[in-house]
Parts: sequence; structure tokens; C-alpha cells
Amino acid sequence: KVLPEFFSSVTFFQGDGGIGTIKQFNFTPANKDFSYAKERVDEIDEDKMVYKYTTIDGGPLGKKLSALNCELKFVPRKEGGCVVIWICNYETLPGAQLDEGRAQEIKEHSGAMFKKIE
Repeated sequence: KVLPEFFSSVTFFQGDGGIGTIKQFNFTPANKDFSYAKERVDEIDEDKMVYKYTTIDGGPLGKKLSALNCELKFVPRKEGGCVVIWICNYETLPGAQLDEGRAQEIKEHSGAMFKKIE
């Protein structure tokens, strides 16, 4: 229900949200690049406030990337709230060119998404 203009639904294929869960995010036409991304939860460390996942289907896989895994770190702030550090490691497909302008646009949209979730 967060960002209905961007996400149309989430489908769980396996698990309940914990490690090993496989879920698919389905996007609205507002996402120009792809219609869905299927992810596997690889690690949840509540003490360190770290969440790791791997995109296993859809999204940029097969178009520009051959592999994509990400880590979200939630760092508490003294004044309340937190800072989210989102680190993604990827492998490009042979001959694929990454558009830096589009990468910046995605980064800005992701930041806006976290702001809305707040």
C-alpha cells in the first residue's frame, strides 16, 4: 500500500518475510524500465540493523545486469530516526552500457520512496 503509484502488488512465493523468503514486487507503468522484480531475502540482522537481498528474476536482470545483490543498513541518528545506506553490487552483461543519468534518476526515486515510507 506504500507508493501505489509505483507498486501495484507484492506476491510471496516462499516464506513469511524472513531469510529465504522469495517475493515479487509488481510495478505500475510508472516504472519505465521493467514490470516486476523477484527477490530473495538473504540476511536479516536485527542487532546490526542490516537487511540483504538478491534479485533473482526480473528487474534489470537479463537486460543490463547478470547479477544484483543489495544491502540496506539502518543507522540511528541522535536526533531520532535513521539514515538508510543502500549498497548494491552488480555484474553487467557483456557489452551492456549503464546510463549514469538514469542511475542518478533511480537513486533520486529511491530516496523519495524512503521519504514517503517515513
